[in-house]
Amino acid sequence: MHRDRYGSFAELFAHETDGEDYAITAIRRPSSAIGVITPHGGAIEPRTAEIARALAGDQFNLYLFEGIKGLDNYGSLHITSCRFDEPSCLALISECRLVVAVHGYSSKDEAVLLGGLDAVLKARIARCLRAALFRAETEGHKFPGTDPRNVCNRGRSGCGVQIELSRTIRGSAAESRFVEALRRVLLSVPAEGGGAAAGGERAKDRGRRR
Repeated sequence: MHRDRYGSFAELFAHETDGEDYAITAIRRPSSAIGVITPHGGAIEPRTAEIARALAGDQFNLYLFEGIKGLDNYGSLHITSCRFDEPSCLALISECRLVVAVHGYSSKDEAVLLGGLDAVLKARIARCLRAALFRAETEGHKFPGTDPRNVCNRGRSGCGVQIELSRTIRGSAAESRFVEALRRVLLSVPAEGGGAAAGGERAKDRGRRR
């Protein structure tokens, strides 16, 4: 079982260098109450950042934490979701009603494992993914994402969705089919005024973007 090198971002920041070891992107879109995030992007869980960007498009709030080290990004930079306390991420999702977190897991199965405390949205996503011919599992798997401290559950509603994508899906032709199916669900969620900080779109990109 993997054990994180750092127990918090305060520890990580003390030992790793912004722009050399990791990059952070936080983009707020005031008209949206939805945040799409990946806490393990870049070379930590490959393709999750690209998928999150595609899901967010120009409509939804976006947060990426990306590993950009030459080696051992997962071993060095992975912080489990229940301890993921990067300040700009918490600031962004605190102003989002719904949070969708994109992750990757190593199985060769073409399966999408859905977790998180938002049972209604999770069920809607599962139905849409199954209609797009994906195997979508909402229970009985090893990534339930039901801890309230999980970063996907730390938006304004206190419940969100965690999405685990197999390595077979990420980077394959199925990736774009997944993005299209999930965006249909997110675009159908009723808008809520003031979803993020008012005052126009504000973007914060620190470090190198991938």
